[in-house]
Amino acid sequence: MYLGKPWTMRQYAGFGTPEETNARFKFLLEQGQTGLSLALDLPTQLGLDSDDPEAAGEVGKVGVAISSLADMEAIFDGISLANVSTSMTINATAAILLAMYEAVAKKQGVPANRVSGTVQNDLLKEFGSRGAWIFPIEPSMRLCTDLVLDCVERLPRFNPISIASHYRDAGATPAEEMAYTLAAGRAYVEACLERGVAIDRFAPRLSFFFYTYTNFFEEVAKYRAGRRMWAKLMRETFAATDPESWKLRAACVCGGHSLTRAEPLNNIARTTLETFAIACAGLQSCFTAAYDEAFAIPTELSARTALRVQQIVAHETEVAQTVDPLGGSYFVEALTDEMEVAIQNVLDAIAAQGGMVEALRSGYVQGQIARRAYEWQRAVESGERVVVGVNRFVSVSNDAQPIDQQALSSAAGGQQASRLRALREKRDHAAVQKRLAALTESARGTENLMPAIRAAVEAYATVGEITSALKKVFGTYEPPTKF
Repeated sequence: MYLGKPWTMRQYAGFGTPEETNARFKFLLEQGQTGLSLALDLPTQLGLDSDDPEAAGEVGKVGVAISSLADMEAIFDGISLANVSTSMTINATAAILLAMYEAVAKKQGVPANRVSGTVQNDLLKEFGSRGAWIFPIEPSMRLCTDLVLDCVERLPRFNPISIASHYRDAGATPAEEMAYTLAAGRAYVEACLERGVAIDRFAPRLSFFFYTYTNFFEEVAKYRAGRRMWAKLMRETFAATDPESWKLRAACVCGGHSLTRAEPLNNIARTTLETFAIACAGLQSCFTAAYDEAFAIPTELSARTALRVQQIVAHETEVAQTVDPLGGSYFVEALTDEMEVAIQNVLDAIAAQGGMVEALRSGYVQGQIARRAYEWQRAVESGERVVVGVNRFVSVSNDAQPIDQQALSSAAGGQQASRLRALREKRDHAAVQKRLAALTESARGTENLMPAIRAAVEAYATVGEITSALKKVFGTYEPPTKF
């Protein structure tokens, strides 16, 4: 059976200022990338404007800084949103960033039914593993669900949530990674159903996001087991009848915590193995990390090399043309069965806690992940878990060539602050305040918040201003003090 084309190939390109990201996007498109991936800097993820005192020193460091619609316009200057699909790594402020992206498309004359991409919008994993939260769990779930349902109604080609497994990079085992991600998916499905939307209207729009490590067969088994478990859940528990609702449509990162700072060129071998694993496991979209991402923002060379890994696996091995190429192997089938049992055991433990939301509220999931991270580190330090170049086969040579690193602009913070000052001076201040007040009022009710957020964005209200307007009603999250 043939797929006809390989997975969507992506490289993260967001860093520094919007202009730097625009240049990187154009470079990667010229190199044959088939989708754009936008990583946002930490202040943007936390709902802070680039000139906020709490953002000092962090602007543009782990992604691109976006404070207003003007920044999003600069990122996609000269790039038609009718012709690209963009994946955005953003969660707590996902609704704001999607509204900005759609506003850029609107200004370009691209109709809503042509806007294509994915927004991560997975708030639960922030509470469980990543920590980039803003609002408490209940209003976070509301915002997430508002975005999903708004996309179902208005953006037929946009994936409104990518239920993510950052639990793995935080320390979870492969079985726990899959179980926590499926449990979060179930929680989102239940939230949408509670809003009165039929399962087959939104389930085909759900997507997933995983991390892939170098244990090749274990990774293949993890994805095969997760795929059939999700299909069973959708058919038997939620009575979905559309086959599209049964599919575990997934993207992944090849090279997260599996990358090492020591001997970074070894990471090319790691990401190649991981990319081949996801091809054999049948994922739909792949992000291959650059070899220097354990300690730096990728250079043009490292980013291009990472993209070439995907292209070589896709086009020179032709593995992507075959569905489930390892299916029927005794070892792979037996390992898949074992993995399914392990995943189900974790799911049963989550159910005993009252479901994923309650397991996060109590700190149960966080405690489990912390223990696994400790166990992993102890295994590395003892040598039980081999990491080449780190705890075995370590080079003792002192004449190793240094790796060139991407130079981040030290002026990014100042440039973004100047951009914000100019924006605030020229925009209609009264219109901004009116729309922010309307957003706060909407938050006090039960209506979908996306229309009010879009209105504020189109008036050039900033990420920080919109977040503050919601905080007046929602407050901020306080994590559990004990795991």
